[in-house]
Amino acid sequence: MTIYARIMGTGSYLPGDPVSNHDLVARGIETSDEWIVERTGISARHYAPEGVFSSDLALEASKRALEASNCKVEDIDLIIVATSTPDMVFPSTAALLQNKLGMKNGAPALDVQAVCSGFVYALTLADKFIRSGSNKRVLVVGAEVFSRVVDWNDRTTCVLFGDGAGAVVLEASTEPGILATAIHADGSYSEILNAPGQVAGGQVCGSPFVKMDGQAVFKFAVKVLSEVAGEALASAGVKQEEIDWLVPHQANVRIIQSTARKLGLDMDKVILTVGQHGNTSGASIPLALDVGVRSGRIQRGQNILLEGVGGGFTWGAVLLRF
Repeated sequence: MTIYARIMGTGSYLPGDPVSNHDLVARGIETSDEWIVERTGISARHYAPEGVFSSDLALEASKRALEASNCKVEDIDLIIVATSTPDMVFPSTAALLQNKLGMKNGAPALDVQAVCSGFVYALTLADKFIRSGSNKRVLVVGAEVFSRVVDWNDRTTCVLFGDGAGAVVLEASTEPGILATAIHADGSYSEILNAPGQVAGGQVCGSPFVKMDGQAVFKFAVKVLSEVAGEALASAGVKQEEIDWLVPHQANVRIIQSTARKLGLDMDKVILTVGQHGNTSGASIPLALDVGVRSGRIQRGQNILLEGVGGGFTWGAVLLRF
């Protein structure tokens, strides 16, 4: 009997009120609403208030995913959190989330650091654990407070990012769920997108802020996203025209449009949230997935393609039947 990993419920959380492009201009950032929207498609984003961390956002998203899946906390036997903005050096954000959820069953908890591809990586790992028979219910979360690592003097990057969290409960099932996964990395591209700072001797050494070569990232992202999507589809034996919804990493509307075009998909088959969320890195895919589910667009039995690319460089895709 084939064991599949199937999404039983989704959840998401955005902190605070939306911060519009006009709000950023009012804060003294030398930009404009027209400039940001034209280049990125972003109109607003959310920022976590002081004292609120990735694990706090993850907690709210997880509660909603657990409720949607009719699953109790004690039923979860593995937690995987994708984040590039952990609460602290250690313990893991997943362990902190476990404690905040009140889990006392000794289930393992771990973080995955693959930046904007983090949720795809985490979902891939969870799929392997379930298919192996070692786990039955996995809580997979993407949570970020990227507002803490942007340079507010760099108008080309600070306007792009937002904070948020998304979560899914993945369960062992005899019904088809995750059909195929494909993940990759190439560290030789690390210079075009990074946050090079580190903690040493009680101080931050180097710059802790996001640095990005936007044009280079755009070219790389469009190329690898279409390739990895094709890889996942081929692995599952699913044709492009059988995709019901594309749920991409929400970095830039132009990247999303280019990827959809290469896949032969109309934009009305794309879940698009970048306009109101900004780039929430590892949280963007589960956030968009939850929006698609709760809006009624994503339905049971449909084929959903998730894909993302992030600093590292990392990239990947997950094809699933919802």
